[in-house]
Amino acid sequence: MSIDDAIRRRRSIRGLQGPPLEPAEVERLVALALTAPAPHHTQPWRFVDISPDRRDTLATAMGATWRADMERDGVPRAQQERALARSRRQVEEAPTLLLGCLVPDGLRRYEDDRWRAEWGLAQQSFGAAMQNILLSASEAGLGAFWISAPLYAGDAVRSALGLDAEWAPQAFIALGRRDAAYQPFDRPEPDLGRHVVRR
Repeated sequence: MSIDDAIRRRRSIRGLQGPPLEPAEVERLVALALTAPAPHHTQPWRFVDISPDRRDTLATAMGATWRADMERDGVPRAQQERALARSRRQVEEAPTLLLGCLVPDGLRRYEDDRWRAEWGLAQQSFGAAMQNILLSASEAGLGAFWISAPLYAGDAVRSALGLDAEWAPQAFIALGRRDAAYQPFDRPEPDLGRHVVRR
C-alpha cells in the first residue's frame, strides 16, 4: 500500500476492544514515533503506557480540573456531568492508554519571545510523532484515537501519574482491537480552494 493510501485510510476508531496491546506492540509504535522530525535533531517527547490501576485516580484528577473550568465558563451542570462521564469512560475503558508528553531536552533556551517559538517547534514535532503512531496502528489493523484533554490538565496528570515537573502532558492515544460494529465518520472531500493559497 502506498503512503498516500495509508494516510487516506486512517480513521479515528472509537470502538475499541481488548485485550490491551502487548508491551512489544506499544514499544514498536513508540519507536516509530521517535522517527518524527524534531527541532535541532532532538527527541523532545516522552510516552507513558498507563496501567489500568492508575486510571481511576487519573480520571478523577483530570475531571476535577475540567469541572472547575466548566464552572468558570458557566456550563450547565447536566452538560458538565455528561462531558465528565464520557471523558472518564475514555480514560478507564481504553484497552491501552498511551500518554504523550513534551520535555525541554535539547531545546534552545531564550529569555524573550523566541522561547515561545522554540516550544511551538516542539509541539509541531509532537504532532508528527503522534501521527506516526496513529498511522502505524491503523496499518496494523488496530483501532486508535487521539484525546487532547491532558493539554488542559497538565498539573493534574503529572500529579496522578507521578511525572517529573518538566514533563508537559499533551495528549492521550487510546488503542485497542477494532470493534467490527463501529463505523467511523466519512471524511469529506478536501476543499483545496479554501485551504491552498498561491501568491
